[in-house]
Amino acid sequence: MKKMLLIPVLFLTAIVFAQSGYEIKVTLKPFKNEYIYLGHYSGKQFPVVDSVKLDDKSEGVFKGSAELGGGIYLVVYPSRDKFLEILIDKQQHFSLIADTADPAAKKFINSPDNQLFNDYQKFMGIKGKSIESVNKAIKIAQTAKDSALLIESMKKTSDEISGYRKQFVDKNQDNILSVLMHLMEEPKIPAAENHPGGKYDSAFAYRYFKDHYWDGLNFWDDRITRTPASLFDERLDKYYNTLVYQHPDSVIKEIDWMLGYASASHEMTRYLLVKFVNRYLSMKYMWEDAVFVHLFQKYFSSKDYEWLTPQGKKIITERAYNLMANIMGNPAENISLPDTSGKIQTLYGTASPFTIVCFWDPTCGHCKELVPVLDSMYQAKWKNAGVKIFAVAKETEGTRKDWLNILHKHQLKGWTNVYYSREEEKRRVDAGIPGYSQLYDAQIVPTVYLLDKDKRIIAKKLTWQQTDDILALKMKAP
Repeated sequence: MKKMLLIPVLFLTAIVFAQSGYEIKVTLKPFKNEYIYLGHYSGKQFPVVDSVKLDDKSEGVFKGSAELGGGIYLVVYPSRDKFLEILIDKQQHFSLIADTADPAAKKFINSPDNQLFNDYQKFMGIKGKSIESVNKAIKIAQTAKDSALLIESMKKTSDEISGYRKQFVDKNQDNILSVLMHLMEEPKIPAAENHPGGKYDSAFAYRYFKDHYWDGLNFWDDRITRTPASLFDERLDKYYNTLVYQHPDSVIKEIDWMLGYASASHEMTRYLLVKFVNRYLSMKYMWEDAVFVHLFQKYFSSKDYEWLTPQGKKIITERAYNLMANIMGNPAENISLPDTSGKIQTLYGTASPFTIVCFWDPTCGHCKELVPVLDSMYQAKWKNAGVKIFAVAKETEGTRKDWLNILHKHQLKGWTNVYYSREEEKRRVDAGIPGYSQLYDAQIVPTVYLLDKDKRIIAKKLTWQQTDDILALKMKAP
């Protein structure tokens, strides 16, 4: 009896192993003896994961021993400028039959997911044409009544699309297409009569929209990373740009929340970290320095990832170290350097309600333009308000004499002028002390900071116009 039971067990094992990895048989007419490619969406990227040369019957097989991550994949033509979209999820052994003469007529064997995807695309093709037709009609509508009727017609079509998606999701909870449909839909804010007090409440509407923005989506489900930018990538952008309060503490809290759930998925963690580090490496607002430093300290400083090259980690690390000492709202690092007489002057020895710190280079053309403008503003306006300027001349290709010549030419009365030689920079670095260029992220000059009375950083990397605008606002504040 035991021997008889062994046979079906071995047979079942053989079936399991036979179905491991992926095997996608493709017939793609009219191409013959040419390579086609298998790739997938990844936000704005299109990584290629496989290729195969079609035979003289237009047939080929994408095949691999490891399973592919679920998502929307692309079967790319030999020219690489056109493709067919297919879904890949749990069932990774199937066939695709298509002809470029009629791509919409593509057929699948042994792939229920793709049959459902085909049906959805056909439905959307019909509804898309209807919306396009109504849009054209709205542009040439003669009366307000006509426009209103057309808009109502468009709303009806949009409701039909939403209804189709909802019905599909209800029937196919774990299907990959259901996940994609969640990405396509946004929360519907309840009607005004259902708001607190029975009338429209903008605060309630905002909270409801934000609280339900990720409904039906899980950050450990890496299938949503292999989708077009319009689905997940741009949804992330909208969330962080319009729904998250624009303050470092709020942004950091949201990032940690998202990455906490994503930690169960290697690919989702990679996707989000790349997304966030690139976004906050290229800062749009000054306060984002704190977000980037947090990303480095929590997710990169003591961790290595196989997808991050040594050069990539070096860039992230160096940028973080250049920002750590000059985060918005934090006290600026003290500066201690010699003035024209050789006497040491310190930044914190300058008492003032506001201090402008200017790093500049006597041989830099832009600096030579900026310094006189700053002085004109200082003498005409800022000086009377008690503002002080602490100017650090950074030696690069020039000499101390170049610095003294410019000071003699422009006078710069009332400024505290100090000289930061290459020798002093080397002495600090050799002693393991960060140089002032790093502490103030002043590798590129001119670099202008505005500090408050306690030498906390109000703003940085300013133009003279921005400096004047911020000073005007701060002086008006009670």
